[in-house]
Amino acid sequence: MRALLDTVAFLWAIDSPELISRAAASVLADESALLEISAISISEIAVKRARGKLDFSRADVEQGIADLRVRVLPYAAEHSFRLFELPLHHTDPFDRQIIAQAMAEDIPVVTSDRIFGAYQGLKIIW
Repeated sequence: MRALLDTVAFLWAIDSPELISRAAASVLADESALLEISAISISEIAVKRARGKLDFSRADVEQGIADLRVRVLPYAAEHSFRLFELPLHHTDPFDRQIIAQAMAEDIPVVTSDRIFGAYQGLKIIW
């Protein structure tokens, strides 16, 4: 199984695993699962750290990637082009890019964000 962690799921898995749902925790614990984090999530964490909204350093993110055994999924033009087709259910630009990426890759997103569910065809694990 392949799954894309949204930014919050990634951060919770590192710092507050008690907030992760049972279904999401099961995927995170599955050693055969290919877990991924979008390069967009790394950008989001860096931007929010610079604005003083998050206290995760580059080293924290790198350690989390290693500890959770996640692969960084590059953000490509095909993902960006998918944004043209997305209705504006979600207004957060980082989340919209993650949604577009997951849909283009046809992989489920591990997220607690209920707005993701408004996107028809997007598979969600929570």
